[in-house]
Amino acid sequence: MEADPKTKSAAAQVNHGSLPGLYVHVPFCRGKCAYCDFYSVGDLSLIPAWRKAVEQEILYHAGTFAPFDSLYLGGGTPSVLAEADLAALMEAIHRHFSLGPASEITMEINPEDADFEKLHGYRRLGINRLSIGVQSFDDEELRFLGRRHNARQAQKALLWARAAGFDNLNLDLIYGLPGQTLTGWEKTLAAALAFRPEHLSCYQLTVEPGTALARRTSGRPLVSEEKEREFFLFTGEYLEGAGFFHYEISNLARGEGNYCRHNLKYWQRQPYLGLGPAAHSFDGRKRWWNHRSLADWLEALNRGELPAAGEEVLTPEQVRLERLLLGFRTKRGVEFDHLAGDRWQENLADLASRGWLKVEEGRAVPTLQGYLLADRLPLYFT
Repeated sequence: MEADPKTKSAAAQVNHGSLPGLYVHVPFCRGKCAYCDFYSVGDLSLIPAWRKAVEQEILYHAGTFAPFDSLYLGGGTPSVLAEADLAALMEAIHRHFSLGPASEITMEINPEDADFEKLHGYRRLGINRLSIGVQSFDDEELRFLGRRHNARQAQKALLWARAAGFDNLNLDLIYGLPGQTLTGWEKTLAAALAFRPEHLSCYQLTVEPGTALARRTSGRPLVSEEKEREFFLFTGEYLEGAGFFHYEISNLARGEGNYCRHNLKYWQRQPYLGLGPAAHSFDGRKRWWNHRSLADWLEALNRGELPAAGEEVLTPEQVRLERLLLGFRTKRGVEFDHLAGDRWQENLADLASRGWLKVEEGRAVPTLQGYLLADRLPLYFT
């Protein structure tokens, strides 16, 4: 029987080693959701050119990273890819990179793209984890968000995923919509839990500049800060009561074995390689990022160049600040060795007395209340 994750200290959380992760950005979408500010392209006829260019980018990086133990296909909407394109991409990855049999291989999908045969095909290609963009089980909310599926399609996608053999599912959910109540949000959470997902990602709806939602609302916040706080605390308490561990601000899992291994690399400053337009990479010392535009990214690769738009070698001060900013987003927290400032011990004691931090085995660990202050906590230790 698996141990109750809530009984484990932050220091005992699995680090999952230091092997790098591989990310591939699939920038294509059939249309832009109202709230989305991620880079995407609507012209699906460009997929073959994108795939060939990714294969070229793979060749450039072959042998430059240690064996990977995670692969994440994100977007955009990876599930718009035809099976032949996805198979060719996976074959190129396995041919030129080392990706062990125990690797976590995640693919983002939208419910409207799912059917049993397609999902079974993903399993045959070695994909072992799905991140499904459910967002809500309420049709009115889905229409407000500009999603292209309805609640019934989301439910069918989840059933098909299980039938196809997936035993590691993440559901993306969004809360904080105008007029949404805690009762309504609880119904969405209960509907999600009925499918026994291994992982949930719960995000506060925000108005990002340049999105359809920003134009619709003139950029105004959708709900008050107090309402945001209320929804966040309710989400954490409700899901922890259902057996989930709130291991990162927006992410909850049924035990350590179901943490998203790939995303942990971002939060724990482990190396990762990003392929595709707008993808970011980190080798432990330096960060670099690809051209955001598909056209610019393709042009660089067609010229025989790496498609990096810029890079940054981190200073010791930047490294220390990153450790604080990322560490306070997770229940792993920050080791005392990385806390600084003339009054850091006094500040730690004060924040603990306020219920924002806990002290666990030489670490400062945020509480549920502390998560709300994650961006401010580093100010007390610099």
